Parts: sequence; structure tokens; C-alpha cells
Amino acid sequence: MGSLRELQHELETKTNDLSKLQKEIAKNHQVRKKYTIQLGENELVLKELDLLDEDANVFKLIGPVLVKQDLAEANANVRKRIDYISAELKRLDGTIQDLEEKQNGKKESIMKLQQRIHTLQAGKVKA
Repeated sequence: MGSLRELQHELETKTNDLSKLQKEIAKNHQVRKKYTIQLGENELVLKELDLLDEDANVFKLIGPVLVKQDLAEANANVRKRIDYISAELKRLDGTIQDLEEKQNGKKESIMKLQQRIHTLQAGKVKA
């Protein structure tokens, strides 16, 4: 009977690990969603900046104050932000993929363990 208890304890541990992985995946998806929205907003700002004439006034909101900014500088800042967000999205995609692979491995492991427990229980019932 000790073997069945050990398997059930192992199953409980692996199920908890799977639950933690799923929460981490969900958290990463939320962060990815936030970055995707920011990327879209920054690409829109870049399109708007491209429509402006060279001598147009550009202002940046810093706290409650609008500060005049050079068009080239504003363009460069937005491009840097887009590059940064794109790099973060790529990194997050890799992290999410790794976590999902771990999750699939845990699911397989749990299924095998459940089959072993079921087989052990079926053997005890026949005995």
C-alpha cells in the first residue's frame, strides 16, 4: 500500500508544479499582450511623426508639462522604443515557448503516473 501512497504523493507534487507553470505562462501572456499594445501605439506615433514637416513643432509630455522636442530626436526616441519592445516580445516568445514545452512534459508525466496508479489499483481489486 505504501507504493500507492508514494505514487499519489508524487502525482500531487507534479500537479502542483503544473499549476505553477500554467500561472507563469498566463502571467507571461499578459505581459506579452501589454508589450504588443505598446508596440502598436509606438508604430502609430512613428507614422504620425513621418507625416510632419521638418520644421513642425513636436511636444513631449513629461509629467504635467508639455516640453518642446526636436523632430529628429522624437523620431529617434520612438524608433529606439520600438526596437526595445520588439526585442522584449521576441524574448517573451522564447520564454513562453520554453514554459509550454515544460508544461507538455509535466502533462505527459502526470498521465503516465495516473496510468501506473490505475494499474496498481486495478491489481489490488483483483487480488
